Amino acid sequence: MADEPARPDPDALLALARREGRGRLKVFLGAAPGVGKTMEMLAEAHRRRAGGADVLVGIVETHGRAETQAAVGDLPMLPRARNPYRGQELEDFDLDGALARHPQILLLDELAHTNMPGSRHPKRWQDVEDLREAGIEVWTTMNVQHLESLSEAVARITGVRVAETVPDRVLAEADAVELIDIPPAELIERMRQGRIYRPDQANRALQGFFKEGNLAALREMALRRTAERVDADVTSYMRANAIAGPWPAGDRVMALIGADPSAETVVREARRVADTLKAPLLALHVEQPTADPDADPGPALRLAERLGAEAETLVAADLPSAILREARARNVTHLVIGRGRPGRWRRLTGRTLSGVLLRQAADFTLHLVPEPAGQPRRSAPERRALPAWLGWAAPPALVTLATLVGLASDEIVPEGALGMVYLVPIVAAAVGFGPVHGGVAAILSFLCWNFLFLPPRYTLTIAGPQDVVGVVVFSLVALLLAGTTGGLGRSVRAARARMLSLRRLVEFSRRLGAAGDKGDLVQAIAEEASRIAGGPACVLLLLPPLPGEAVPEPVVRASLPLDAEPDDASMAAARWAVANRRPAGRGTDTLPSAAWQFRPMRTASGLAGLVGLRPPEGGRPLDGEADRALDALLDQAAVALERADLMEERARSEARAETEALRTALLTSLGHDLKTPLTSIRGAVATLRTSGPALSEAVRADLLATAEEETERLSRWIANILDIVRIESRQIEPRREMVDLAEAAETAAARAARAHARTISLDLGSRPSAPRLDPVLLDQVLANLLDNALKFSAPDGQVALRLAREGPEVGIAVEDDGPGIPREDLHRVFDPFFRATRTDRVAAGSGLGLAICRGLVAAMGGRIAAESPTQPDGRGTRMIVRFPGG
Repeated sequence: MADEPARPDPDALLALARREGRGRLKVFLGAAPGVGKTMEMLAEAHRRRAGGADVLVGIVETHGRAETQAAVGDLPMLPRARNPYRGQELEDFDLDGALARHPQILLLDELAHTNMPGSRHPKRWQDVEDLREAGIEVWTTMNVQHLESLSEAVARITGVRVAETVPDRVLAEADAVELIDIPPAELIERMRQGRIYRPDQANRALQGFFKEGNLAALREMALRRTAERVDADVTSYMRANAIAGPWPAGDRVMALIGADPSAETVVREARRVADTLKAPLLALHVEQPTADPDADPGPALRLAERLGAEAETLVAADLPSAILREARARNVTHLVIGRGRPGRWRRLTGRTLSGVLLRQAADFTLHLVPEPAGQPRRSAPERRALPAWLGWAAPPALVTLATLVGLASDEIVPEGALGMVYLVPIVAAAVGFGPVHGGVAAILSFLCWNFLFLPPRYTLTIAGPQDVVGVVVFSLVALLLAGTTGGLGRSVRAARARMLSLRRLVEFSRRLGAAGDKGDLVQAIAEEASRIAGGPACVLLLLPPLPGEAVPEPVVRASLPLDAEPDDASMAAARWAVANRRPAGRGTDTLPSAAWQFRPMRTASGLAGLVGLRPPEGGRPLDGEADRALDALLDQAAVALERADLMEERARSEARAETEALRTALLTSLGHDLKTPLTSIRGAVATLRTSGPALSEAVRADLLATAEEETERLSRWIANILDIVRIESRQIEPRREMVDLAEAAETAAARAARAHARTISLDLGSRPSAPRLDPVLLDQVLANLLDNALKFSAPDGQVALRLAREGPEVGIAVEDDGPGIPREDLHRVFDPFFRATRTDRVAAGSGLGLAICRGLVAAMGGRIAAESPTQPDGRGTRMIVRFPGG
């Protein structure tokens, strides 16, 4: 079949399309300050302006250097924006002015710069995004240490943490990157000459950041990052123009990872090749539909990632084609594969992977890695509980059964058609036990059919041409069925195993979602880990590190069975796993003598904990499906634990917010309600002290009455505070006795009417029976309700108190014709310190009266509710208290 014509890569074309209409970005990249980035940018700007381009200097930081100021020359400059801040006027880049001016090329120095307060964006690189969206080409400068991904590495090398960083994607999306580079010795000499910093700053820099070793490391970072950028540009050009790789522009190494024990050896050898070539490494695993479902490339892929490789997995039926297609797409130049141990038939026919690649991969350098010395041949893991001899006994038994069927129908069915009967045991053996067993059944079927049914019978002779054709067709069909159905059986078993794992993961996800608290959650994780591993399991969470220590302490929080806990030697492996965030213990490369194996539960924000497993002594490691299921469990468990922590933190934050709100309300109320009576008392006392003899008797009496009234008010307010504290702490114990509600209502109404000089309407009904209540608490409830009604209604308003029998309950209603309570505030009027928005403007209050009423009523076994409005014009409030009848 002719090769298909190469087509451009859609992703590469899409990336080019995104750039259309946007302004270009050119970055002058340096290893450190003083290498000449700004000077080179200005020189290039002069050349472009001489060619007729519209060049504008948005901002250039000269840092007082006359050399840089002279390099600006006659280039037009954009006036800087001014912004007052803390008594001084700051100057910075004017983004709005640049957008309005819209030059062809804009020079913008120091991409990582932080803008002055009040700017549209906090960072200058964000200004660049707006400029590019407007179609303006931007030239800018930056040092490699300002890249966000390198800030930690730079801090470790130089001891100086860079505060201003630029996301790596900004550099990756730049249209051009020009490296400005000078040797470290020359840069240090420029520093000593005062061409970079002032002499006092230069001396400090030479003793700290500007050491030759630091500069050499930064220079290597800049060179590598620029080389990676150029390499990415070459790959993008190849994909966009449908150029088949590899291009010998740079070396790339690809390790082909299988599921055999030698895969990790291939990864290590590929890493050595890549290090020798100074080339990036890609690890590729191609999963075939007919592959052994228990084969697991996971350990080799994880090893590749730990060694700094990019790991990728593909699914394809044609292994060599998939490898070569991916290698050409990635511009790979070196392929590293294991020699392996292919079957004799594959070696004889030249169908081994290495043989096919030698013939087809003429553009690549092929590295064959031998298996480690003494490496035993991997035996296929047992996938079923059936004994091994049953697989070999099944083909003869199935063929015998088919023979009996053929003998029974010998006189009915022609001998040629009897061959179809023998296809059944072939298919059954291949599906049930594999292609080899299907092949054995095919051979036995052919021999029985030929010997018993083909003329001349009871011999293995083939008489005529028709029989020859039949035998050939039968043999081909039988072998084809044995191979295809055997592969189909493996695929079905693999799909069934994956579906079972998926179903279990879904069920486990539901269990995680249904877990009541963190204790239930860790117990569910331990149970699922034990089920997957088939042995004891535990979950360890992390305690904060002790003073002077940097590593959190792992502590067992759940286990299955309950007495399964790691010993001291195993806990050392757990601490190592926490410190390094890698598996440790039995079956790993670290502390393999420990009885337990620990696997970390990692999240984006850190380590959520560990899952511990105790494999049996001498037991086999987890098979592929179980290992993948356990990895999925770890990922889900880590997310669930992180979610639980976030929910706990949210609950704590809400509790803190409520406490803060209550504290603020209390302090506000204290400040208001204590200050007012104290001011009145102090004023009355001061007036009596200074002008007492000169005042008339009536004025002195009025001042004393005012002081007495405000003192009572203050005492009442403090009593309310004490009451609400007692209610909240549940310190109130009602003293129950038979109470005449009518008498209690009359007494409370009379007292409130005298205090407010108002009239209260009473409706005592049929004098309901006396319930068992605390008369003191009931009197306080009625007093608060009547005081509220009188306070929040007009001086000539109506206030009514009614008693009524409501089935098994007795009701007390206090009603006024005041402004009413908004509907949205009805459910909150009984909260401490809450004041309804409408009533707050009518009369001042502490917001404790109704809260105290609710607490006292609840203590006596009753309930209270508010209704508003009670009148057609939207006014009026009714407070209803209900107690069990006597």
